Amino acid sequence: MYINDIHILTYVIVGIIGLFTGQFIDWCNKALPDEKKVFSKQFFTEYLKNCKPQYILMLITSVAFLALLYKFGLSIEFLKYSILTAILLSVFCIDLKLQIIPNRLNLTIFELGIIFTFVTAILDTSRGINIFTDNILGMLVGGGIFLIINVIGGLIAGKEAMGFGDVKLMGALGLFFGWFPIIIISVIAFLLAAIISIGILIFRRKGISEYIPFGPFIVMACLLVIFIPFDLLISIVFKIFTLGMYQG
Repeated sequence: MYINDIHILTYVIVGIIGLFTGQFIDWCNKALPDEKKVFSKQFFTEYLKNCKPQYILMLITSVAFLALLYKFGLSIEFLKYSILTAILLSVFCIDLKLQIIPNRLNLTIFELGIIFTFVTAILDTSRGINIFTDNILGMLVGGGIFLIINVIGGLIAGKEAMGFGDVKLMGALGLFFGWFPIIIISVIAFLLAAIISIGILIFRRKGISEYIPFGPFIVMACLLVIFIPFDLLISIVFKIFTLGMYQG
C-alpha cells in the first residue's frame, strides 16, 4: 500500500523515529539550558533511567515528521525540515519555560543552514547560485530586521525590545528559508504575538510590563511556512493587512 507514492511501511518507520525524537527533544530541553552536551553518557546513565514518556511532545513530533514525509517525500527537503522542526520544538519549549534560547540551538541551526545551503545548491546545478544568494540574503535580512527592532526598541524604551537570542535565531533561520519567506515569517510572528499577547493580557490580567518570550511566535510562524502552501499563506497575510480587499 502506498500513500502519495510512498510505501506505508516508510510512514510507520518515520512515525516511530518521530516518537523517539520527541523524547530526545525533552532531554535536550533539560540539558541545553544547563550547557550540557546532548550526546553524552548522561543521556543513557541518568536521563533514560529516570525519564517519563513525554507523550504530547512525542506525538507532535511524530505527526510533524509524517506530514513532512507526505509533503516532501524522501528528499533533501524532508531531511532538512525534519531536523529543523525538531530543533524548533526545542526552541519553543525552552524559550516558553525559561525565556532563553540557548546559543547551542542557534548555532546548530546556523551550521545546518550553511550545510543544507551548499548541498541544495550543489544538487540543483541550474539554480545553485540563486539558492546560495537567496539563503545568504535570508540570513542578513532575518537577523537585520530583528537587530534593527532591538536597537530602536532600546533607544525608545531604554531596554531591549526582545532578546538577542531572537536576533540570532532569525539570522540562522534565514539560511533555511531565504530572504522573502523570512520576511513573511517575521510578519506572521508579529501578528501571532499581537493576537496571543492581547488575549493573555485580557484573560489572565498579566501586567503590561511582564515579558512575553518571542521565540515561540517565531517557531509557530516557521511551522506555518513549512506546512502551509506558501502562496496560500501570502494570500492570507495580504488579506489581513488589506482588510480582505486583496484578491490575488
